Amino acid sequence: MYRYDEFDERVVRQRVAQFREQVGRRIDGSLTEEEFLPLRLMNGLYLQLHAYMLRVAIPYGTLDSRQMRQLALIADRYDRGYGHFTTRQNIQYNWPRLRDAPDILEMLADVQMHCIQTSGNCIRNVTADHFAGVAADEVEDPRPTAELIRQWSTLHPEFSFLPRKFKIAVTGSAEDRAAVAVHDIGIRIVRNAAGEVGYRIIVGGGLGRTPMIGKTVREFLPKDELLAYLEAIMRVYNLEGRRDNKFKARVKILVHELGAEAFIARVEEEYARLDGPSLNVDPAELARIAAYFAPPAFEALPEGSAVLDQAAARDPDLARFVRVNLYPHKMPGYTAVTVSLKPIGGPPGDATSDQMRALADIAERFSLDELRVTHIQNIVLPHVKLDEVPQVWAALVEAGLASANAGLVTDIIACPGMDYCSLATARSIPIAQEIAKRFADPDRQQLVGPLGIKISGCINACGHHHVGHIGILGLDKAGIENYQITLGGDPGNEASLGERLGPGIDAEQVPDAIERIVDTYLELRHADGESFIDTVRRVGLDPFKPVLQPKEPARAAA
Repeated sequence: MYRYDEFDERVVRQRVAQFREQVGRRIDGSLTEEEFLPLRLMNGLYLQLHAYMLRVAIPYGTLDSRQMRQLALIADRYDRGYGHFTTRQNIQYNWPRLRDAPDILEMLADVQMHCIQTSGNCIRNVTADHFAGVAADEVEDPRPTAELIRQWSTLHPEFSFLPRKFKIAVTGSAEDRAAVAVHDIGIRIVRNAAGEVGYRIIVGGGLGRTPMIGKTVREFLPKDELLAYLEAIMRVYNLEGRRDNKFKARVKILVHELGAEAFIARVEEEYARLDGPSLNVDPAELARIAAYFAPPAFEALPEGSAVLDQAAARDPDLARFVRVNLYPHKMPGYTAVTVSLKPIGGPPGDATSDQMRALADIAERFSLDELRVTHIQNIVLPHVKLDEVPQVWAALVEAGLASANAGLVTDIIACPGMDYCSLATARSIPIAQEIAKRFADPDRQQLVGPLGIKISGCINACGHHHVGHIGILGLDKAGIENYQITLGGDPGNEASLGERLGPGIDAEQVPDAIERIVDTYLELRHADGESFIDTVRRVGLDPFKPVLQPKEPARAAA
């Protein structure tokens, strides 16, 4: 895990001091809200529907127990005893007071954390596969690359005021778990025919008002050319991206309007003009960064675990958790444990301060002091011995964190919606809660199998509804919350955008509609347990459309 050097420490402390002075001037009236707006956004502070919201960066989702405990302490001292983990692998506090924001930043700096570039028209928090360093199909751990990009992009003088916000994701595995195709820049670590490791560069993906799947602009980029090539992409976008209309200001619009070939030509022309050696990082610096992500000191263990097998045989609840929430580790005798933040009826992605402390304790004792935040709004304990899974599970049960639903129908992604967000046009959290209650039976969840439901409370798509197997978008229709349903979205290797199923429906109709969609799937799927997304791709939307049609009123008996 990366540790700040002197430069990192100095930058973060200076930012805290600057913002403390700026907040003071806002409170005493020296700064108007209009003048203060860009200053607070540079420090991750939003003014939401009911209060300020502070977004904390968790680069590529990785943190340790000390940092998690500090997040819990901040939740207790300056919020309402909880935090919300987001689809950008960050955490948000929904109720901080303006005067407390500098003190929160100071506490974050004490554990090498900050809120820099979690908002504003800049390069945002770089995300990565939450199973980085764990997955057997990994060409290379993506976190050193993500850290290199973080260092390059932080306070970059040329890219601090882009046409719009800019998001980058990195994956190093054959299976894309970082949704790289729907990012402004997606980076896949690959091998070429000669066996050399490099990057496939994808540009122009994104969700929101105009969802698009990114285009590959370089099939193979040598590793040592990454920063110069990113610089070329960013320069083309910064110069040619729309600034007259924020709804058309993302790089995906530029790629679309120019056409992929013309955009690639501009990038390559800019790249040829750049002095690559002066922009790319010295190999010694790359090695220094990579050393922070060297594999931890794993023990030599047997492949399986009789201890876990026997415990699971005695306890069906543990057995279910093992089937659903464990991910194979490349090291024998280890596993990665997904901790679901989606209890039935709970707000997706929320964790109380007590739960954060419990996660810190479990990570310190059982996961080599490491945790990961996923873009699916869960937490991963990446390095757990199979023998110790029963103890981890017992601790999770005690903390209320043992939901065995990772990747299942109740593992729902949801934005804060109109409960918190000033941009939202409809609620997300109550809809997610009601849907989860419909599928509360764990046996029914197992029967349905992998199914990703994603909910957004407005067209900004913070809930990633466009790439949900079932996507739900909440809108305002003449003062009434109205929900559009899409099917067939997927953020993975075969990235696709969902197609609208039919006309929007009222909030109270959504749980019934989702239940009927799932029932229709169970009737249509092949007997071999065909997944929901594969069934939709095979049969199309037509068999599902009747679920949105109003039922005929019952006729009175003659």
